[in-house]
Amino acid sequence: MDSRTQASEDSGRQEPATTQRRRTGGRSARVRAQVLEAVGALLLEAGYDGLTVDAVAERAGVHRTTVYRRWGDVGRLLADVLDAASDDTWSPPDTGSLEDDLTALNQEVYEALAGGGPSLTTALIAAGFRSPEAAAALSRFWEDRYARCAVVVTRAADRGELSGPADSRALLVAATAPLYQELLLLRSTPDPTLPRHAARAATAAARSGAFGTAR
Repeated sequence: MDSRTQASEDSGRQEPATTQRRRTGGRSARVRAQVLEAVGALLLEAGYDGLTVDAVAERAGVHRTTVYRRWGDVGRLLADVLDAASDDTWSPPDTGSLEDDLTALNQEVYEALAGGGPSLTTALIAAGFRSPEAAAALSRFWEDRYARCAVVVTRAADRGELSGPADSRALLVAATAPLYQELLLLRSTPDPTLPRHAARAATAAARSGAFGTAR
């Protein structure tokens, strides 16, 4: 879940976060990093209702006009936090088997949702229900992650673990959905065996052809 040009700040012209996040610059990048860190910290501490542009500026140690000019409102701030999360080099691990790959992915999800303390992941998901900008950015984030994880299914097919072509997105959603269902919606007691059980079920379904696509 980093940079903008200084010219954008100086001109006072607000540009879309998706355009701004592609640019680089020393001071601009530092300001962005400070502001986005402040957004995450305040969201965890005070929730969506306690997140304001003024509070973010104070926490980040920057002038409030800088935040207003670059982001404009809380929705754009949240969207930029999520867009920044896609600026990493993360890729799914290659364990040598489909079940183990899916388990490793599920373990990351499990740790993000059941870490025992406040979770920025859950806070951002909740914010998506309050802010259209955050909701759109959240969708972009998940699209990016599922696209990166498609290689897990490709590798499984190349290893001969699947009987034919498979819908990678459908398979990955089936593998990860139980974690969100149990930990976010049902708020079940965290079960450390859940990542493996969900991965095993999805793998069995995949091997039976449940996610097959036409050749």
